[in-house]
Amino acid sequence: MGALQGAPLALALSIFAFLSLLTTSFSSQQIQILNAERRIDLTSHIVKVFLTLKVENAGAAPASEVLLAFPPTQVDHLAVVKAQAATGKRKKRIYMLLDVKPTELPDAPNGAKYFIISLLSPLNSGETATLEVLYLLTHSLEPFPAEISQSDLQLVYYHDSAIILSPYHIKQQTTFIKTPTAKVESFTRVGPTNHVSKELKYGPYEDRPPYSFSPIIVHFENNNPFAVVEELVREVEISHWGNLQITEQYKLVHAGARHKGVFSRVDYQNRPSFNGVSSFKHLLAILPPRTHSVYYRDEIGNISSSHFRTDNRKSELEIEPRYPLFGGWKATFVIGYGLPLQDFLFESSDGKRYLNFSFGCPLAETVVDKLTVKVVLPEGSKEPSAVVPFPVEQHVETKYSYLDVVGRTVLVLEKKNVVPEHNSPFQVYYSFNQMVVLAEPLMLVSAFFFLFVACVAYLHIDLSIHK
Repeated sequence: MGALQGAPLALALSIFAFLSLLTTSFSSQQIQILNAERRIDLTSHIVKVFLTLKVENAGAAPASEVLLAFPPTQVDHLAVVKAQAATGKRKKRIYMLLDVKPTELPDAPNGAKYFIISLLSPLNSGETATLEVLYLLTHSLEPFPAEISQSDLQLVYYHDSAIILSPYHIKQQTTFIKTPTAKVESFTRVGPTNHVSKELKYGPYEDRPPYSFSPIIVHFENNNPFAVVEELVREVEISHWGNLQITEQYKLVHAGARHKGVFSRVDYQNRPSFNGVSSFKHLLAILPPRTHSVYYRDEIGNISSSHFRTDNRKSELEIEPRYPLFGGWKATFVIGYGLPLQDFLFESSDGKRYLNFSFGCPLAETVVDKLTVKVVLPEGSKEPSAVVPFPVEQHVETKYSYLDVVGRTVLVLEKKNVVPEHNSPFQVYYSFNQMVVLAEPLMLVSAFFFLFVACVAYLHIDLSIHK
């Protein structure tokens, strides 16, 4: 009987899913792109792509979604996909953020992956809209040669398509590629193609059918630091006595061309611009304002080669590892600092406490392969929940510290492929009974009281030996 009752529900869900796919497929047929301009920034090891689309509804029914297509080789390296819509005239133009979500289509050619952009309002027949899309790619620059000596320049490959991959017909499109220097060893020519100084131009191309693709390879010089944190664990410990303690454990690697041969520190110090130009020896950490009690150490001990600056707007910590990092070299270290609690802990309207802190990695222009944020709540906290502006994995564990009885609740947030654009505020809500704050002081007072009583009793005991 239960199976018979569940059959209509399953049928209804199947029909709804089929209609959703049918609607998406029909939407892809009625949308066309009047003009597309793509700008690819290769000046860092994080590839930034800015895409401007002017879309038109060429069908009869309203369209509320626009599809973005990516080749399967790029999907695994996608760190961020954002979209916004431009409204108003040029001088009074306003940009509104749009909802972007991954989706799957059954008829995707060659393993293409899709994201759906939800428009602010449906496009009626004949109406147009301008969309601004930003997406970031990590680990997309391939060093070639894969190994270089201390005095060699670093050259890398970038693979893409001269034609924008799209499920829609594109009437006109142009792609611009910006390189760090004017030194471009080679690039694929797909006419019309033009190279001037630090910029490559592909196009304009006209009337390209859906899913057009023309692979290109750009071989160019890029000596910027390929700083990648293989694993970062950030522990944020909340103390209701007025302090927020941050501890960050880094496993850093230079992800550029691997170093070969012997390292000469004499040549490196005498001519650093020619010997080790692709290496890096310092990193900049952007910390919150009013940061105090900063320390920087590794397995050996404290590292004194750091510079700390702070003001009312921000704090900057410039750190130097014990040795310069060449391709393939690694370094592990710990950064710790304190913050005033009143700047980050607040009370919501329903009586709960919540922490408002920044997600991501403080190091500038750094990719984090795996980031773990542990928020250690005061003992006695209940019902923890997190509000993060992007998908993360989360679970709860327990940590024991000094004078803890039941342990402290720890909310753990995990995310892979993290870039500086993920440095956004997130909130952790929890319930807390204020009387629990007095538990540890009462334990200390009780301990000292019983110790005092024991000492007094000991002094009044006659321990002499009598016949």
